[in-house]
Amino acid sequence: MLGATLLPVRAEQPGANPRQTWQMLDYIAVDYAGAVQGGHIVSPGEYAEMQEFAGAVRTQLASLPKSSKKPALLAQADQLVVAVTTKAEPLHVATLARGLADDLLASYSIGAVPTSPPVPSRAAALYAQQCAACHGSAGRGDGPTAAALDPPPIAFSDATRAAQRTPFALYEVISQGVPGTGMAAFSSLSDADRWDLAFYVGGMAYSPQAQTRGETLWHERLELHSKFPDLEALTRASEAELAKTLEPVQAAEVVAYLRAHPQAVNEAAAGAATGPLALARQRLAQSERAYRTGDTTRAKALALSAYLDGVEPIEPTLATRDAALMRELEAAMAQFRAKLGHGAMPAEATVQATRIRALFDRAEAVLQDRHTDTTTAFLGSFTILLREGLEALLIVIGMIAFLRKAERRDVLPYVHAGWIGALLAGAITWAVATYFVDISGANREVTEGVSALFAAVVLLSVGIWMHGKSFAGRWQQYLHAKMSAALTRRSAIFLFTLAFVAVYREVFETILFYIAMWSEQTSGAIVAGLLTGTAVLVGVAYWMLRLSKRLPIGKFFTISSVLIALLAVVLVGKGVAALQEAGWVSQALIAAPRIDWLGVYPSWQSLLAQLAIATVAVAGFILNARSARAPAKS
Repeated sequence: MLGATLLPVRAEQPGANPRQTWQMLDYIAVDYAGAVQGGHIVSPGEYAEMQEFAGAVRTQLASLPKSSKKPALLAQADQLVVAVTTKAEPLHVATLARGLADDLLASYSIGAVPTSPPVPSRAAALYAQQCAACHGSAGRGDGPTAAALDPPPIAFSDATRAAQRTPFALYEVISQGVPGTGMAAFSSLSDADRWDLAFYVGGMAYSPQAQTRGETLWHERLELHSKFPDLEALTRASEAELAKTLEPVQAAEVVAYLRAHPQAVNEAAAGAATGPLALARQRLAQSERAYRTGDTTRAKALALSAYLDGVEPIEPTLATRDAALMRELEAAMAQFRAKLGHGAMPAEATVQATRIRALFDRAEAVLQDRHTDTTTAFLGSFTILLREGLEALLIVIGMIAFLRKAERRDVLPYVHAGWIGALLAGAITWAVATYFVDISGANREVTEGVSALFAAVVLLSVGIWMHGKSFAGRWQQYLHAKMSAALTRRSAIFLFTLAFVAVYREVFETILFYIAMWSEQTSGAIVAGLLTGTAVLVGVAYWMLRLSKRLPIGKFFTISSVLIALLAVVLVGKGVAALQEAGWVSQALIAAPRIDWLGVYPSWQSLLAQLAIATVAVAGFILNARSARAPAKS
């Protein structure tokens, strides 16, 4: 605890205060080891304090406002009281206290984040004036008044204790004081002064040499930046936690540097890209923290952004190098979003986030392999254009072939205007997305999802209608009617709209993918893939038009109606999946295969939507067949 310049006094027991409750839990987690070892009391004074604090935690939790998670918190507090009473091992007590502290943060907003980077050096004079009398000028707990304090003031120079503490914990002690000790609250200090002081005393256990080595590590090991994406993460970070994923000595050196230079975190964030998945890492960390503090809505939005804005743009490149890894990463992030949506405990979300970060590491290793950059860029460019172009091609070529069969070439300009207009709109989208605004992943998915569902509904009605005209005599009656009456303006505008929506949906996604994968080093390969894909699409279009000319008109209607109905099923699956990724539709994952080109995704919502469209199509075809047989019988 921090000491005061006054003689020791026992602080009054406070009322319900989640910040102070959290503070006592942090104190128990750190100081219990000094009271009990091997089941025996080694410091009666410290042990009495541990019992007092454990009981106070239970009492304060019972007094907090009602919450759906409050019963679970009380149960954890009971376990902590029992553990302290039975003199359990320090590691077990520390685990219970920290787990309860994390869940308390998730259930009751405490929120304390510096508005600007603290300046620890600025607190040296403040420490000498307010703290040195108890804690000593070097932070060894040996100040002039230390002997009169019971319990004695802590030694900030104690490396073992310093490894367990976070700047946030120290800030809370400075702000709130410690009940039952000589540590009074320094609430009269400004918020900035308290943060400066917290980082200053939090760095007293580290040598200048450790800070220097930590600075080198911080600039050389760029992956460390993802562990401290912002000031909030730094204030809640301890050396002990960092040592779980880093060599202990290196963890101490990095913490030493960042405690002395907190502004380095903001400088790293401003420097942006530290890897192809830097944005995804940052948004995932922010989502995880928001969920721990109880802001579920923001946590879900950030989780969506981590995938849509941070991962999806690199998917085409990753798919050409390691498709299985891409699918594993997609599934892991979907499971993370599902846990947030279902109200899982913060610890579960943290475990899933840790798994995702490991997948990020693997993905970046694959993406940063320069040996296959040219080939990968070509294949990515080629497959993107071919995949997105074929769907639009089927719709447009189908309309052109139909109008030719119906001998209504005068309406073809509406169809051509639709797909040409979509290409022009795509070029405008590219210019806007590149030079003026940033189109978020959520907006992209909503655009794709809504347009896909619109096109699917239109195609379903067209498919059923064309199937009805495929029966003997029906198409002759239809063509005779169309030859004797001009196509209405409304029908022509409908064909224009369908051509525009079908093509623009694919152009929109294709352009954003190309923007994401573009680089000067691989620009030649990307352009080559684009030109090759275009040539293949032109060849397919030519073949389809030639084939449609040779087909008898009845068979043309039959084949076209089936293909269009199947395409409607595919688009419905893709549309629902896109809206799920944008957070507009819930996602219940199941153990099912994922087949992108068929629009099949492993969720109940998308599969049931496809089943519904398929059922409507089959029912329409059956009704057409029955209505065609009735006149024949009569």
